[in-house]
Amino acid sequence: MTHDNLVAYIRTSTRDVFSTMLGLELADGEPFVKEEAPAPIDGVLALIGLAGRWAGSGAFSCTAQTALRLASQLLMQPYEAIDDEVLDAVGEITNMVLGNVKTAIEEKLGPMGLSIPTVIYGRNFTTRTIGRSKWTVVPFHLDSEIIEVHLCLAPSKDPAAARFHKDQPAAILSIE
Repeated sequence: MTHDNLVAYIRTSTRDVFSTMLGLELADGEPFVKEEAPAPIDGVLALIGLAGRWAGSGAFSCTAQTALRLASQLLMQPYEAIDDEVLDAVGEITNMVLGNVKTAIEEKLGPMGLSIPTVIYGRNFTTRTIGRSKWTVVPFHLDSEIIEVHLCLAPSKDPAAARFHKDQPAAILSIE
């Protein structure tokens, strides 16, 4: 999976979700690769895990003001302060965007699972991914605001994931 492929999948998915679900049009920023997880930010960050033959993390980040705007568009009511509904809306947008990316990349990388999003809000917080991985970062412009979608994927080190096939159950557990 190349950087250019990931960028194309992220751009298509993000634009589709924003135009269809939010009625908003995004302008593309210049994508880049980072060697570490998303840098310290002020605002809202949603993280989601991917697992299968390939595994990794995805992230969606924006300012608090943008999160309020996105929640207002998605839920069709005004929001003036970050609350549980706003954080849930950002989590749902993340789930839609990265879920669509996952579906697109499964054709090349095989079946993948997607975790539920974890949404973080605050000032000057930092995230960290264990190990050294490259992150594809795709920024978008929404008027004067910047939204970023981050994706980090690597071949899975889990032998069970490497054997996983779409037509075969991942595991059958018996509890006695």
